[in-house]
Amino acid sequence: MTSPLVLVAVIGAPHGVRGEVRVKPFTEDAEALKRYGPLGLEDGRTLKVKSLRVQKDMAVVRFDGIDTREAAAALTNARLFVPRECLPEPDDDETFLHADLIGLRVEKEDGSTVGEIVAVPNFGAGDLLEVRPSAGGKTIYLPFTLAFVPTVDLAGGKVVVTEGAFGEADAREQ
Repeated sequence: MTSPLVLVAVIGAPHGVRGEVRVKPFTEDAEALKRYGPLGLEDGRTLKVKSLRVQKDMAVVRFDGIDTREAAAALTNARLFVPRECLPEPDDDETFLHADLIGLRVEKEDGSTVGEIVAVPNFGAGDLLEVRPSAGGKTIYLPFTLAFVPTVDLAGGKVVVTEGAFGEADAREQ
């Protein structure tokens, strides 16, 4: 049985003409991309980091065998994965990865079902839960903070959200 794969980064645009690419890491430490070993692509290929330098919230990466701007451009928007066992154990104050939240049921405090988590994006102002409503329609974004999501129950397959989370979501939609 293979380990579940965890999304650790996404490749952006080429950087220069010698095969480097911008990479958006989803890891706390961008340098960790070098330590994971080969990074898997969705099509089954793997890429090995040849060099990496951090620039603000991005990394500029050169992969083995990617030596031209054209080869780098072909990787634009590719998602990079590693087996879960390659990741370090969570810190004491961390009990799960964002990947663990995908597919969990979202409930209000009264037990009514809201929907299912489909992603945990961060557009720069903090993590959000992207929820596909049970009733259908567009996904909604709820703030992923303790004030709005007091309970994450991985064993029970659910997260519990407060009514205040919906006030935040409604304010963003206007």
